[in-house]
Amino acid sequence: MPMIEKLACKLGRNDEAPNIQLAVDLCQNMDSAGIAEIVAGFRGKDKSVANDCIKVLYEIGSRSPSLICIYVDDFLDGLRSNNNRLVWGSMAALAHIVELVPDRVFSRINDVVLAYERGSVITVDNSISVFAGLCRASSEYSVVVLPIVLAHLGKCRPKDVPQHAERASVCFSVENANEFAGVLRARIPQLSHSGQARLIKLMARLDDLRGDAPG
Repeated sequence: MPMIEKLACKLGRNDEAPNIQLAVDLCQNMDSAGIAEIVAGFRGKDKSVANDCIKVLYEIGSRSPSLICIYVDDFLDGLRSNNNRLVWGSMAALAHIVELVPDRVFSRINDVVLAYERGSVITVDNSISVFAGLCRASSEYSVVVLPIVLAHLGKCRPKDVPQHAERASVCFSVENANEFAGVLRARIPQLSHSGQARLIKLMARLDDLRGDAPG
């Protein structure tokens, strides 16, 4: 059976279970041909098919990112879509693969930033992971991207600070610990009790890094 026929929309389903199961099957079988078929559906004009296909693709990315990293340009193109579902789904896929293909993602950093600036809440959530992955990959990329992350953490809604700081924490380092600590410390009084607890855990990690800093 063609992979497209296994999508939720083709089965007359309104839930995501068939799409998730398809992603699991494609990963288990390392089915590159099947994944290519799903990518073709993501690129196609049928909106329902494309929406289901991007779900399958980022579910694959969460399990086995190496299986979809060759499609990085398709996901970067998806950031320009007029279909919001494809925009945030593409950003989610990029969040899973950015550390495997950072050079390619950074080569189109303007597309990522524009999607971040214009995007929905879910697009923004995943863009922080993309930015953090780029910061972790290269000090050269960090010079460009870290200021975006720090500025975001300094101005985003208080309820978003813990999650976004946790997403950013993959790029915590001796070199940037003081900058992160300064921004996050300023946000702690604005947070709920649970949010403060989450941030305090991150601050402890930053304090450890700052203790390792020379001088």
